[in-house]
Amino acid sequence: MMSSSRSEIIIVTYSYMPQQVNTNLPDLVIREVTSGVWTFSRPFGRGPLGLLPWGGRSTAVKLHNGDVFVLASTPLTEDTKSAIDALGTLKWIIAADIVHHLFIGQYKKEYPEAKVIGVEGLREKKEKNKESLMIDGEYGVDPPETLYGFEDEIKACYFSGFANKDVAFLHVATKTLIVADLLFNLPGTEQYSKSKASPKVPIIGKLNPESSMHKRLLWTIGKDKDAMRRDAKIVSGWDFERIIMCHGDVIETGGKRAWEEAYSRYLS
Repeated sequence: MMSSSRSEIIIVTYSYMPQQVNTNLPDLVIREVTSGVWTFSRPFGRGPLGLLPWGGRSTAVKLHNGDVFVLASTPLTEDTKSAIDALGTLKWIIAADIVHHLFIGQYKKEYPEAKVIGVEGLREKKEKNKESLMIDGEYGVDPPETLYGFEDEIKACYFSGFANKDVAFLHVATKTLIVADLLFNLPGTEQYSKSKASPKVPIIGKLNPESSMHKRLLWTIGKDKDAMRRDAKIVSGWDFERIIMCHGDVIETGGKRAWEEAYSRYLS
């Protein structure tokens, strides 16, 4: 079922990470955002020497049958594993775009029965890094009608025109949109709440849905404008109130309005 193709990405420098459970990290914030939805937030630096305080976040969602869906974007610590295990059986490990894959090997090693779902280009990236990892599904490679088993409760929209090949997910029951790089809400005060480092982004200041810089960024990294318009409208048609993103503070209310503001150039 799997074939693959090259994808254009934003260049971000990552180093290979060992595939074992980390000891607990003192700067990790674990929070139940709403019933059955947990976040794992901590500092993460991007850019030259990691000087830009972007913040990182994983999100776990418990389905009605006890299966667990995890967008894995932070290390698998002992505390993280305990929280996931308390939710239920981890069934899906999600790499929501071509750059949020750094820790999925850790999760797969601890949960070998879980399915790894990524995006086009992920397989080649892992092979290039000499990482042995079975990828069970790839948005953009598998037929568009492919179902991975969570779709009765979690909708997905693959942004083929986005530089990082992101997927937006909607947990229908809690009206929660979950994304990686499709939306930012910086500074990430929660992600740096246990750190001595400042969450303030130098020069940029704020990068949130209302900022003109955010809108310009989304327009710039939208490589196929027609595809971006199509997919931005699909997400805009979903019923959601909350947005959990990998970088920045969770938007607890008014999420639909924030999405439409950030994507106004595509939705006009």
